[in-house]
Formats: sequence, C-alpha cells, structure tokens
Amino acid sequence: MIEFIHTTDDSRCAFTTHLADESETERMGAALAAGLHAGLVIHLVGDLGAGKTTLVRGSLRALGYSGKVKSPTYTLVEPYAISRLDLYHFDFYRFNAPEEYLDAGLDEFFSGTGVCMVEWPDKAAPFVAKPDVEVRLDAVDSGRRCRVSALTEAGQQCVTMMKSELLTNPPRQP
Repeated sequence: MIEFIHTTDDSRCAFTTHLADESETERMGAALAAGLHAGLVIHLVGDLGAGKTTLVRGSLRALGYSGKVKSPTYTLVEPYAISRLDLYHFDFYRFNAPEEYLDAGLDEFFSGTGVCMVEWPDKAAPFVAKPDVEVRLDAVDSGRRCRVSALTEAGQQCVTMMKSELLTNPPRQP
C-alpha cells in the first residue's frame, strides 16, 4: 500500500511505501523513470544491501537499457546513454574524505545535461550537488521501506509523475 504524505504548505511532496522484494524495488525504479529528465539529481540513501542499485536497474530497464547494471563502487560512476537521456550512476561509498569528489573531477557530470543518481552522497558532502529527489531505502523485517521526497520544484515534478505511474500501474500484490 502506498501512503502519500504532503507537507502543510504542499511545496514539497513525499510518499512512503513498502517493497516486499527485489522485483518491487525494480518496479519502484521503473516508476521513478517516468519522471526523469535532464538536470535531475537524485540521492539514494540506505545501508549496504538496501536496494539502491536495484532501484537504478529498474529505472534503466524502464528507459530501455538491457545491458548489465552494476554498482559503480570501484569506478565511481557508470554512464548510460539511453533512450531520451543520459543517466549517470554514482557510488561514493569508498571515499575516505569528501575532497576525493573534487579530486576526481566529478562535478562536470552535474552540469544539467543528464540525470545523476548518487549512492552514498553523504561521503561527498558538501561538494556534491544538492538533490532534487531523495530516495531512502531501509531494510525492514519483511522487505524494504521506501521514502521518496521531492526537495525542489524539478523534484516535485518528478515525484508527481512517479506517483501517477504507480497509481496507473501499481506493483503486483502477492
């Protein structure tokens, strides 16, 4: 069941849902793909194994990418030129200091020409671009809890399209 949450001034929107398994996590990524457009920055937050890369894989599949999707833990970024946009998948888990982000010259990817999906953004703070959307995945006894928050106007457009996609094509119930 999806629970929609709005702040009192409705300038931000968010929702929380339960994802029972990997296929539902991929489905959530596919719904996210419905609202992606060039210039979006999406922070993916969660512990190791929470499903961040699985969510990215779902987005890529929905955009028409059929190749292997792997975590960029060692490469820092995996670029995907697909369908209607370029998507850059980052993983900053191995950073020992935020300055490593600057040393790697990764800020050029955040110029607004593609979508940037960032795992472990806190490891590059305060240098990494602020998010338009934050997706938080937390392991719970029976799967994952997923909270999606729009933090900017562009993020609100993305999350609105994502919610519409979920309502139109809801995940299968067991």
